[in-house]
Amino acid sequence: MISSKLTQYTLLFTLFSVELFGQKIPLTTNTLMVSNVTLEQAAYHNRKAIRITGTSAGEKVALVKNFEFKNGIIELEVAGKPLPDTDPSFRGFIGIAFRLRHTDSLRYECFYIRPTNGRAEDQLRRNHSTQYISHPQHTWQKLRRESPGVYESYTDLIAGEWTKLKIIVNDKDARLYVNDSDQPCLIVTQLKGEVTTGSIALWIGIGTDGYFRNLKVTKTKSG
Repeated sequence: MISSKLTQYTLLFTLFSVELFGQKIPLTTNTLMVSNVTLEQAAYHNRKAIRITGTSAGEKVALVKNFEFKNGIIELEVAGKPLPDTDPSFRGFIGIAFRLRHTDSLRYECFYIRPTNGRAEDQLRRNHSTQYISHPQHTWQKLRRESPGVYESYTDLIAGEWTKLKIIVNDKDARLYVNDSDQPCLIVTQLKGEVTTGSIALWIGIGTDGYFRNLKVTKTKSG
């Protein structure tokens, strides 16, 4: 317990001992660039949001235009649920991609949640409520097969309800916090991708009806 606390405090000290600047980023059809998704302004549970749904196969992201990120804090509210009449195995996958760049292919780091797993009666499904991936090489299937239970975890979720996500990123270390918890629900101490600057993107998986609001990014000076 003490060691875990010290690790968390060390990470936060590293981030906050350098100059930080926070920025609220408006999420609109004009500030986002789409890849295999459609966007629309919407009101969801009486809150203004951007709605994202998939349009075709491939990675489904909406990139924040003209914004670069390397290290710092990303905060966002999301609400995800499976689309009506979709495959019952789909979970409403929704999350945040970062350090996204176009090289020979689309490359990014990502934390996402599976909202329908949060209160499932099956404990194994609950254990798969949160997920880290690194596209394209480290898919959830590869990570689960090679390192079971290391890159996903349980957290309480309700499908279709607003959920706060916060990711703290420092070089190879990243931590996911859900709904104002003071403890991360998922810790990755060796991110699979390069430590580099890239875009931030709203991310959904197959068969998802996704809503996003209140994006705020606090970058380190080097980010």
